[in-house]
Amino acid sequence: MLGANFWALNPPPMTGKSNDMTKHPVEPDPDAPLTDAEFERDHAAMLARRARAATGLSQRDFAERYGIPVSSLRDWEQGRRLPDSAAQSYLRVIARLPEDVARVLHAAA
Repeated sequence: MLGANFWALNPPPMTGKSNDMTKHPVEPDPDAPLTDAEFERDHAAMLARRARAATGLSQRDFAERYGIPVSSLRDWEQGRRLPDSAAQSYLRVIARLPEDVARVLHAAA
């Protein structure tokens, strides 16, 4: 068995690899405030989910009823994309008056 002084005087050769023990991934601070982009993305996702919840419809049925591409609705709800300001206004109106919006769209078709 080698003594502790052996390794102090004869360190193992460097292999060029980083030591996993010295680098730890930095986890995000859960108490850190949201950036403006994170806040806007989360707010837009909430608008889309709230509008659909007001109707009780599936994503597919909601998208068909209100003339929104289902892929856009899915992206909005999951925070992958932001609806533009007109779409955000449309979602707010649907959330407050879902039956009235559906009736007007149906009458206009």
